[in-house]
Amino acid sequence: MMAFLAVARERSFTRAAAKLGTSQSALSHTIRGLEARLGVRLLTRTTRSVSPTEAGERLIGSVGPRFDEIEAEIEALGELRERPAGNLRITTAEHAAQSIVMPALERFLPQYPDIHVELSVDYGLVDIVAERYDIGIRLGEHLARDMIAVPVGPPMRMAVVATPGYFERRTLPRTPQDLTGHNCINLRLPTYGSLYAWDFEKDGREVKVRVEGQLILDGMNAIVRASLAGLGLAWVPEDVVSRHVEAGTLVRVLENWCEPFAGYHLYYPNRRQPVPALTLLVDALRYRG
Repeated sequence: MMAFLAVARERSFTRAAAKLGTSQSALSHTIRGLEARLGVRLLTRTTRSVSPTEAGERLIGSVGPRFDEIEAEIEALGELRERPAGNLRITTAEHAAQSIVMPALERFLPQYPDIHVELSVDYGLVDIVAERYDIGIRLGEHLARDMIAVPVGPPMRMAVVATPGYFERRTLPRTPQDLTGHNCINLRLPTYGSLYAWDFEKDGREVKVRVEGQLILDGMNAIVRASLAGLGLAWVPEDVVSRHVEAGTLVRVLENWCEPFAGYHLYYPNRRQPVPALTLLVDALRYRG
């Protein structure tokens, strides 16, 4: 069962074998034996991919969570060790990784040398249970349901900026609707394949604008760089561009339409017994205001 779950979740005999520390041939033999014993095919294999059959999906849904509980309880025995230990996986977006996670890890990891952290930077809205992450970090409005949520950052504000040279050729926008006449730099959301809408609020009135422009990017740093190069208007967290605004290399507009909103939250599955390493990391990331 452990072999089957590994292959089904990794969608690859190669990755599953590496994870389990065995050979692909031994793993394939184990799966064939399980299928023969159950009398049903659990995996559909092609030369390029592996995917669960209907029976396989049913088995994953019914048995997988129980194995996760067993694994969590075994890892929880680490609290009996003199030093906390374990492997933790985090998924978050670029801005949160740089502004929140990495500064916390710089303080946390030297204190706990037996705790190992894998950080995945992704703008997609990842299903942390299906992808076997221990922690997800996203904006409060994007939190998954049925999760324990913990604030890890202060309230945030967005900023709309462009270079002084850009505005020499165009009129400054006075309202969010004016952005439709500007060259805006878009962010692509991998989860849905759509472009991120720019949200604004003023005096309780919310406005969502689908902007257009010559450039579409998939990362915050790339958007700031493009804006500094004069390629258009950027809509980014204000802390990312504050030093550029102060230096005069970027000009901020529509500031009165950018009100504070709930910042980043950490979330994780509601386990009955969180492993000590997870508890310690959550506490290290917690925002205390």
